[in-house]
Amino acid sequence: MVFVGFGFLMAFLQRYGFSSIGFTFLLAAFALQWSTLVQGFLHSFHGSHIHVGVESMINADFCAGAVLISFGAVLGKTGPAQLLLMALLEVALFGINEFVLLTLLGVKDAGGSMTIHTFGAYFGLVLSRVLYRPQLEKSKHRQGSVYHSDLFAMIGTIFLWIFWPSFNSAPTTLGDGQHRTALNTYYSLTASTLSTFALSALVGKDGRLDMVHIQNAALAGGVVVGTASEMMLTPFGALAAGFLAGTVSTLGYKFFTPVLESKFKVQDTCGVHNLHGMPGVLGALLGVLVAGLATHDAYGDGLQSVFPLMAEGRRSATAQAMYQLFGLFVTLTVASVGGSVGGCLLKLPFLDAPPDSQCYEDQIYWEVPGEHEDEAQGPLRAEELDTQA
Repeated sequence: MVFVGFGFLMAFLQRYGFSSIGFTFLLAAFALQWSTLVQGFLHSFHGSHIHVGVESMINADFCAGAVLISFGAVLGKTGPAQLLLMALLEVALFGINEFVLLTLLGVKDAGGSMTIHTFGAYFGLVLSRVLYRPQLEKSKHRQGSVYHSDLFAMIGTIFLWIFWPSFNSAPTTLGDGQHRTALNTYYSLTASTLSTFALSALVGKDGRLDMVHIQNAALAGGVVVGTASEMMLTPFGALAAGFLAGTVSTLGYKFFTPVLESKFKVQDTCGVHNLHGMPGVLGALLGVLVAGLATHDAYGDGLQSVFPLMAEGRRSATAQAMYQLFGLFVTLTVASVGGSVGGCLLKLPFLDAPPDSQCYEDQIYWEVPGEHEDEAQGPLRAEELDTQA
């Protein structure tokens, strides 16, 4: 999911495929190592050693996912040095936020609606706001996709879609809890896919589908059940949540993204606010609702694995719901403050940010085959290619 899914999902930009996939590779490899250390100090530091295992690897993967979500918000407008600095800061804050939520507050968030999606999205969005480029119009012509780049992005979508049930269920308790999580995620994804196709045709020109909606909003079902999927959400609840997430996400791409740029000065390249931000917040609120409705009768012996504090009588269902809500506010605060600080650091002049006229362009950082031929033949080459197309 991290290397293929996120990497190819971001490959939709026509002249930024090398960077989308290559920098995903770089950031994820760095984040995996750094988060193993950060989370190790916070969760598994015993007798002056950090204990690692499959669980720590999965948690490091989750952290890499959050970093790549933030990368999506600033895609095309940042250089590799800036991105590594962003990852350095974000992984540390991710570890602290997750520790506060899961360990200190006793919040349940198996699939990371709050800790991964909401955190990664709003960290990236605030970062993008601080790094706002008023002259980005100079690179506007490169911001779109072409036929084959959209096809590559679809590979990422399919990969993420297939693996999302295992992504959400990986950290849950073996047995019923894990099966329930996978099933709820699966139903939610199918519903969000249907609502995305329906809404995309409804709001599209002449009832035609938009590839941007299908690539992204179809995945919103996996995000929205991140918190509640291990709870007694029921298949109907999962379908309803997925349908709502797909709808909100598609409408976000169509109507809210332009407003975000014109009014709030947030240049969100991949639309992470629509795929991870809004569905993540919805997922956190769904978790509040489902936690508030939890009873001993509904969960039976399984209450111990899902809500251990309630099973031991140390917390009521209402109190758990309030803690879940508080966890959302903590996440939004940490992400916003972290994004602001990160944005100020990324503005440092020696970090080699691409100029406004060279954003969304591979050639600054990569050896691109055929680039010298293009330069030799001048601007006529581009016109010829357009004519051929």
